Amino acid sequence: MIEASEKAAAAVSTERIVGVGAGTKDLATEDMTLNIGPQHPSTHGVLRLRITLDGERIAAAEPIIGYMHRGAEKLFEVRDYRQIIVLANRHDWLSAFASELGVVLAVERMLGMEVPVRAVWARTLLAELNRVLNHLMFLGSYPLEVGAITPIFYSFREREQLQRVMEEISGGRLHYMFNRVGGLKDELPAGWLGRVTDAVTAVRHGVGDIDKLIRGNEIFRARTRGVGVLTRDQIEQYGVSGPIARASGVDFDLRRDEPYLAYGELQDVLRVVTRTEGDCLARFECLLDQVHASLDLADACVARLKELPPGPINVRLPKVLKVPEGHTYAWTENPLGINGYYLVSHGEKTPWRLKLRSASFNNIQVLREMLPGHLVADMIAILGSMFFVVGDIDK
Repeated sequence: MIEASEKAAAAVSTERIVGVGAGTKDLATEDMTLNIGPQHPSTHGVLRLRITLDGERIAAAEPIIGYMHRGAEKLFEVRDYRQIIVLANRHDWLSAFASELGVVLAVERMLGMEVPVRAVWARTLLAELNRVLNHLMFLGSYPLEVGAITPIFYSFREREQLQRVMEEISGGRLHYMFNRVGGLKDELPAGWLGRVTDAVTAVRHGVGDIDKLIRGNEIFRARTRGVGVLTRDQIEQYGVSGPIARASGVDFDLRRDEPYLAYGELQDVLRVVTRTEGDCLARFECLLDQVHASLDLADACVARLKELPPGPINVRLPKVLKVPEGHTYAWTENPLGINGYYLVSHGEKTPWRLKLRSASFNNIQVLREMLPGHLVADMIAILGSMFFVVGDIDK
């Protein structure tokens, strides 16, 4: 009995020392710096995130941009006002038509030009169809980020319905080049409005499939609810806008608060979708509900265009278009947020300065505030819910 108790005491008091190589640091307490990107499938393009990790938790995050910088603002200065549209619709390639609008609205304001009413309503219709195309892309790609592959097939099926009518009217599937200073390039094709109505009806039904598949999915909600919360104060500090800001309770939409195009006459139809939670789930739901709201606006625009009498779709311009000396700022509610153009003219056929304020630039900078404190596994869910285009960041 005595020997057994001595052996047990010896076993309890045994101390093991494990030797390590000279100069080895304490790996349990040392932070790790990890580069995500710039070529990485979860970064939606050439965005680089420098992440400092404390174990599996993010201690600091720094978005590093500039890998796609093409100098668009400098190129604006050596292009005339027709040629600028070619560049302006490329920085956010998912919102090409909406991006063209900022340029033509700024130039028309400087010229004091009144655009034909048919062009105003057609622009509004096309802007909302472009908004739905943009949102459907993210509604399909975001579930893919967190492991659900089926929604992207549904979203591309619905996108194709709208792509057909957009391609029919403009000839382009991505870069439409259909806006012109003073209106639109061409008259609406015969029967086109009816085909738009059919496409909108089909998309409205198809989006319901995505809704039923994802919104109530337990796995998707577990990955997104309470994750990546963006506060109202952070939104105001970083200038975040669009569906991301509205998902955090910032009830601001230029279409309602500073109407342009025909939005002033659509206030009874226009619905601004908001949430208060500010997490990844709220941002996804905000985008999903905004599709339905935009389809309602598209139907209202089609009905109004059918009532309008025949008339011009654009204003005849001089061969060399020169904008009077002065400056102006035109901003629009792009699909991803506020898009603005600050135009300075010296009375020439090219702008002296055309500064672009893109939505994605501000929306991505707030990641340095959002990511710290989250697990690495949640980083992909947060990044995917920010809905950005890298070309819109770098310009």
